[in-house]
Amino acid sequence: MNILAVLIPISLSLGAVGLLAFVWTLRHRQYEDPRGDAARILSDDYDEAPAPKRGTD
Repeated sequence: MNILAVLIPISLSLGAVGLLAFVWTLRHRQYEDPRGDAARILSDDYDEAPAPKRGTD
């Protein structure tokens, strides 16, 4: 029964940390454009310079 005196505060503090992390993500607008983020992951349009061609000089 003494183990409950340790496990209950630990679980409550871990839950509070998770809740604070969730509130932090809401305040920093992490969930503003989920459809745009999903489309951006699948897109191949990214800015990458083409590899330089090796000359035969």
